Amino acid sequence: MRIALIYDCLYPNTVGGAERWYRDLGEQLNRTHRVTYVTRRQWGDEGPRTEFETVAVSPGGDLYTRAGRRRIGPPLRFGWGVFWHLLRHAGRYDAVHTASFPYFSVLGAALALRLRRSRAMLIVDWHELWARDYWLSYLGPVGGRIGLAVQALCLRLPDHSFTFSRLVEGRLLAARPGAAVTRLTGEYAGASLEDVDPGPAPGPSVVFAGRHIHEKHVTAIPPAIAAARRELPDLDCAILGEGPETEALRRQVRELGLEGAIDVRGRVELSEVSATIAAAGCLVSPSEREGYGQVIVEAAALGTPAIVVAGPENAAVELVAPGVNGFLADSRDPEVLGALIVAALRGGEELRRTTRQWYAEHRTGLSLRHSLEVVESVYASLQAAKP
Repeated sequence: MRIALIYDCLYPNTVGGAERWYRDLGEQLNRTHRVTYVTRRQWGDEGPRTEFETVAVSPGGDLYTRAGRRRIGPPLRFGWGVFWHLLRHAGRYDAVHTASFPYFSVLGAALALRLRRSRAMLIVDWHELWARDYWLSYLGPVGGRIGLAVQALCLRLPDHSFTFSRLVEGRLLAARPGAAVTRLTGEYAGASLEDVDPGPAPGPSVVFAGRHIHEKHVTAIPPAIAAARRELPDLDCAILGEGPETEALRRQVRELGLEGAIDVRGRVELSEVSATIAAAGCLVSPSEREGYGQVIVEAAALGTPAIVVAGPENAAVELVAPGVNGFLADSRDPEVLGALIVAALRGGEELRRTTRQWYAEHRTGLSLRHSLEVVESVYASLQAAKP
């Protein structure tokens, strides 16, 4: 099959769970199909360095404001670029597989395929599907209602949808009863404990790995570390990644006098991410919004329990069995998070053993390979059903 894979970010030029999913998906599908990755330009003279054909349909640039919110200009330009690309080249593709977000690419793809009367299937991945209250809190009463309306329109367009959590699957089917929806359970193709040498047994240490944007709440970590250090005075922490919140995070560390305890390391190679997680006593994820939570799976694969903050937009809670491979916090309050950090670290080798066991029991379903097999079976059935 000839597949257009559409997402406005390309790993590792930009870093995140969805970026890794689409890079892995493109590389895997390209082994048996012909993949064209449609994205923004995020590279210089060195080119995109991909195994599959890569086409830039809009310029690069910052996706986020200084406050950490998504800019409106880049997704509009990208949606327009997707529209024009498919208007010219729709005949090249048997399937157009796009991320739902940013929604303008879904609208552009659907309009171009309709104008061209293309037989290509439109397949949409829904990592997230925001509730009305979250739209209003994120963009305000006017912008939130517009965003909600665009999301509702996009729900009506796919021939088939993929989701990555029970949370999103339930919302999608409630909004569009009878829709063709398949929930994928795995995105992970990274290292497991047998692939990484974590060194000696973990000491009292914590790790965070992810983008430093408002929704990830990385600034909730230093106060929690300060609270936990009252019980574990030797506790240290490595914070990996970067983003609009990084400077605020560094200031916070200085203000709390934790320069010697918290290492704000920045963006590092994937091998260092894996080694740091494997060597930590626990991973902390204070995020308010996750469509899947790949870093939780990665931590479990490396034998490291995770602490996740529960919330109505956080599907990562589905990946935590409390007391088995981590804990769920009911708030980001420093005392709450600090107490769970202490509990995780005092759980010691027994908690790490049950974390490894949890991953072993769920490993097949959590794998990228499993999801790819499901994706390809859906492609085959949709292709067979075409008149």
